[in-house]
Amino acid sequence: MLVERLRREGLDPSPWSNAPGDTYAAHSHGYDKVLVVAAGSIVLGTTSGPLTLATGDRLDLPAGTSHDASVGPHGVTCLESHLTAGSLPALRRMAAGEW
Repeated sequence: MLVERLRREGLDPSPWSNAPGDTYAAHSHGYDKVLVVAAGSIVLGTTSGPLTLATGDRLDLPAGTSHDASVGPHGVTCLESHLTAGSLPALRRMAAGEW
């Protein structure tokens, strides 16, 4: 299970969900974030280009990284963990089988 995998890394994931087509304007956070898609899909726009995340995919998002988001056609449920800024070395997307 995804929650257990994240907890084995010392993370404390919390779930959130959005409806199909929901969007978030560009923003950034003062903390590092680990985001895992538990169901559905979401596209995050970054200065490096769009990052599409589907079920099981993970994104390590360092503090201060500007990003927007658009939820896929079936909605999305994510698991999100916050870390102290500077804990993650770089923006990194990992497919379901890579992490």
